Amino acid sequence: MPLDAAQVASDPATLPSSRILVVDDDLDLRELISGFLSQNGFEVHTAASGRDMDKVLMRGDIGLIVLDYMMPGEDGLSICKRLNQKSGPPVIMLSAKGEEVDRIVGLELGADDYLAKPFHPRELLARIRAVLRRGEGRGNGDKSPLTSFFGWQLDNIKRTLIRPDGVQVALSNAEFELLRVFLDRPGRALTRDQILDYLHGPNSENFDRAIDVQISRLRRKLNDDSANADGEEIIRTIRGIGYMFRPLK
Repeated sequence: MPLDAAQVASDPATLPSSRILVVDDDLDLRELISGFLSQNGFEVHTAASGRDMDKVLMRGDIGLIVLDYMMPGEDGLSICKRLNQKSGPPVIMLSAKGEEVDRIVGLELGADDYLAKPFHPRELLARIRAVLRRGEGRGNGDKSPLTSFFGWQLDNIKRTLIRPDGVQVALSNAEFELLRVFLDRPGRALTRDQILDYLHGPNSENFDRAIDVQISRLRRKLNDDSANADGEEIIRTIRGIGYMFRPLK
């Protein structure tokens, strides 16, 4: 049975990655999504607002949030931005607005994926599994808790970035995964399609513009003048190809 904000399960055997929080003011849609995901092995919690969402997040580990774009009061974009600033769980945003600009704004604010309404529940299920699989795959594949580059350090456990001057920089889940793609392939020119494949798999429906937006956000954090003494860009644009992470020395 789907759970609401006041019915957070406390079963220690349940993995955090199997706990999904659906945040939507539409009761019918919440019940539809939570019922379908419950049938497919997830522990589902629901919330009708950002305030209800906060209560759930305080009382239990959540592996992923399915978040509505348009809600009364605090809307999905504001909630997504707030979650990103706190390094919260990955977010898949749902919206009846399918325009490219809305999708880009959502991704800029830290959403890991974006799905336009109406959608088939199986498509949402596939995207949830893909986002969770990326996070779990990185956690199992990188044995070192810290990765160092040009004086920076990436904490692969806490999924945070530490500048050369010791200041901690929060990363969204999407930014963390993107940085890992580059760190695993320094000095290699990567096309947008290759980056999409590494992030989402060969059947991804994401688009080039989304990658540009996410790289731009990551670059702003890595190109801080107070953190880079030599002033060289860490992620370089390769004209006619795509992007390259500066070769490690």
